[in-house]
Amino acid sequence: MAYHIDELHPGMSASTSKTVTEADIILFAGISTDVNPAHLDEEYSKTTMFGGRIAHGMLSAGFISATLANKLPGPGTIYLSQTLKFKAPVRPGDTVTATVTVREVNVAKNRVVLDTVCTVAGKVVIEGECQMMPPVRAPKPTGTA
Repeated sequence: MAYHIDELHPGMSASTSKTVTEADIILFAGISTDVNPAHLDEEYSKTTMFGGRIAHGMLSAGFISATLANKLPGPGTIYLSQTLKFKAPVRPGDTVTATVTVREVNVAKNRVVLDTVCTVAGKVVIEGECQMMPPVRAPKPTGTA
């Protein structure tokens, strides 16, 4: 279900959860061309501040996009902007929960601002905000033929 601007109000929220797999990391590296060894090379990663491999931050941020597109505001919504603060690493096998919460609704401009957060086991790994343009209602027929 898609929400139109007049159906949105502050406090509305939706979430999506996904466990990050080895395949997700490898496929994301191939699609994005981000082959940083912090994501792909366990031996190298052990020498970093993380002490082991981490998933791409943008892979987890993609779960925010999925929540916006699939749940709130939903299908047909258009991304206008997104800020992200990466707070903690996501590791292979972690389950990421992306939650979006409506903060502001501007009916006149068909814009909505949502707080966005990703967590792993209750710990914030990404936080930010986005501005979206919800889908527009199809015009009602004005007459009969």
